[in-house]
Amino acid sequence: MKTAMLHYRVYADDGSSPPMPEHFAFVQGGTVAGITVSSFYIDKYELTQAGYQAVMGSNPASGYGVGSNYPVYYVSWFNAIEYCNRRSIQEGLTPCYSYSSYGTNPDNWPAGWNTNENNHTNVSCNWTANGYRLPTEMEWMFAAKGGNQSQGYTYSGSNTIGDVAWYYYNSSSTTHTVGTKAANELGIYDLSGNVWEWCWDVYSGSDRVVRGGGWGSLAGNCPVSYRYGGHATDSFNDLGFRCVRVSP
Repeated sequence: MKTAMLHYRVYADDGSSPPMPEHFAFVQGGTVAGITVSSFYIDKYELTQAGYQAVMGSNPASGYGVGSNYPVYYVSWFNAIEYCNRRSIQEGLTPCYSYSSYGTNPDNWPAGWNTNENNHTNVSCNWTANGYRLPTEMEWMFAAKGGNQSQGYTYSGSNTIGDVAWYYYNSSSTTHTVGTKAANELGIYDLSGNVWEWCWDVYSGSDRVVRGGGWGSLAGNCPVSYRYGGHATDSFNDLGFRCVRVSP
């Protein structure tokens, strides 16, 4: 696959909406298994290490698969929020996230904003902004189920986990290049397995939702119905994210 994260397009200054990156999938809104969402765009791939480094200037991944097209990991929920806003700014889009009264530019956020797990409640989202953001839990589930094309699979794209997911029994205890297992009904990869993915929603207390299971997960943690949570400051060797954008 192409490392599309590294390429940024120049947009015409005519007031039109910038095009989506070529590797984003359109998810038509609807209702599946009681989940109702509006249309949105989602990255077909978990955010790669090259994509993260292009925006943040560093690659936190080490020891569990390192390379341009491997998913980024060792990233906290706070890291994901910052990435989304910095990428939005870099591409001339309107950032989705604000921190307390400090605005949308992470350069202006106070020292220590991302070191206390309880600070996650200071982050708010502008749902109409055209920048990058984390999926809501319902958006993630809807996409993982295959949207309006859902076949009702247990895992994202199959009832056979090994067809679509890197998990405990086939991963050799490491991440793998994104998009190397089969895609789901919408052409989206790795929504089961490889790395867990941060979502926007609160799980409980100081925790935010993570979904999908990772390379170290047993099959029981990888169904599209399984949910879990982590502190906003957590960063693990099997935890990453992918981005979404609103439908223009």
